[in-house]
Amino acid sequence: MAVSAQAVADIIVIGVCLTACVFDLRYRRIPNVLTASAALGGLVFGATSGGLSGAGLSLAGCLVGGALFLPLFALRGLGAGDVKLVAAIGAWLGPLDVMWVCLFAAMAGGVLAIVVALMRGYARNLLNNMRFIGTYWRTQGIGPVPGLTLSETRGPRLAYALPITVGVIVALWWR
Repeated sequence: MAVSAQAVADIIVIGVCLTACVFDLRYRRIPNVLTASAALGGLVFGATSGGLSGAGLSLAGCLVGGALFLPLFALRGLGAGDVKLVAAIGAWLGPLDVMWVCLFAAMAGGVLAIVVALMRGYARNLLNNMRFIGTYWRTQGIGPVPGLTLSETRGPRLAYALPITVGVIVALWWR
């Protein structure tokens, strides 16, 4: 029984995501060697399995994935490893699937943030912070909010590889 190129790509992406989860949960970092090798592997796989058009779709997926999470990194709400992970996923899945991954990851991240806030007694702070961010952006313009960036906040932090992995699984199932 032959396995399709898409099935191989899906399995590799899930493996990369699970590996990223282990590192993100344990060390709060996703290694560059993981994201860079996954992205390069996706680009090579796209070219070898789909020729020039496969290479183009792989490159487009990488760029779209990175571009979708880049604003959150610029606002200092996500780490660079999360952006690179989504770009690598895009290299394997292509631009359309990585858009779905990002949408489902954002939803899973929101749910996880609420669960963590409730479990850690941080829900009131979360609501106050959200209100402050809205006020700050309305009066100062959209940008990183002093005191509420990843490097400055004292609140609970999410290992965002987990919602990204959920986004991948849901997007693959949805396909």
